[in-house]
Amino acid sequence: MSSQEKVLDLIFGRWRSQILYAGVKLGIFDAVRTGSKKAAQLANELNLDPALTYRLLRALGSLELLREDKDRTFSLTETGELLRSDHPQTLRGVTLLEEGPEHYALWKHLPAMVCDGKQNAFVREFGRMAFDHAVQDAGYAEVFDNAMSSYSSAQAEWVLDALGTYDFSKITHLCDVGGGHGYMLCRLLANYPHLQGAVLERMEVIADSAPLWASKLGVSDRCRYLAGDMFKFAPSADAYMMKLILHDWNDDECVRILQNQHEAATPGGRVFIVEHVIPGPETSHFAKLFDIHMMCWGTGRERTQEEYAALLEKAGWKYVATWFPPSHAMGVVEGAKL
Repeated sequence: MSSQEKVLDLIFGRWRSQILYAGVKLGIFDAVRTGSKKAAQLANELNLDPALTYRLLRALGSLELLREDKDRTFSLTETGELLRSDHPQTLRGVTLLEEGPEHYALWKHLPAMVCDGKQNAFVREFGRMAFDHAVQDAGYAEVFDNAMSSYSSAQAEWVLDALGTYDFSKITHLCDVGGGHGYMLCRLLANYPHLQGAVLERMEVIADSAPLWASKLGVSDRCRYLAGDMFKFAPSADAYMMKLILHDWNDDECVRILQNQHEAATPGGRVFIVEHVIPGPETSHFAKLFDIHMMCWGTGRERTQEEYAALLEKAGWKYVATWFPPSHAMGVVEGAKL
């Protein structure tokens, strides 16, 4: 690919992601999951315009998410399967959040933020922080929570790979702070039968028991859900885990969260910070792009290993090590209470 082609590819990147979003939003990937269907049949089932539906399906085929036959019949590709709502590693929720109207609207504020040095496009666009918006807008809250669950499967595999050789024998009680519906914690409980676990979350996230993972993964006898504010307290535990939590907040906010855990931790306690850790300047990495999304979304940022170590030290923890899966997609930064 030439330099010109590469730049053009970047310019038109949003076309592809919005075509993908439209396919998910309109239910096309779920409608095709049962087998090949003609464009006209899909349009009839989904109450869509036939001519425009075919053009969208053709574009999705060009993105290799659908497979088009010569008679305008479409079927799912292996990649497109990931956009089914019932796929175990579904990315449907991620699509609806990141390409949905709220997050799409944030990006237009990026130049102004860089000019005036004040991040958080959510406040600029909606007049309130993202989590406050979720409280007021049930639709956004549902999309956000589904996206977090959608992310969880791949992230859990990275964490389990990263900690594959870690000695959990000295940890009995593990608390997942901001753990959503508990997928990450429950996967760990399933892998380590001696562990007891707790998820600390906002009441609105855990009030409905249906999406909670403890019973689905067979660990409900060892997992409890606690409603609470991580900025105000942490339950007593031998170890704490936070997956994609600290990147939501600025340094002072992170230190406050970590201090609460340090005060509540048992002697010799541990904390595991799971994030997309920014590597050195020689390495291209998703974390460097995700950092700009966080600039738009709130007060947080992605950080380097050294920056996470500094946060731990400020909160009273001692930095121990950073554990990575082979892909280095995410890192697990470990701190210890001395």
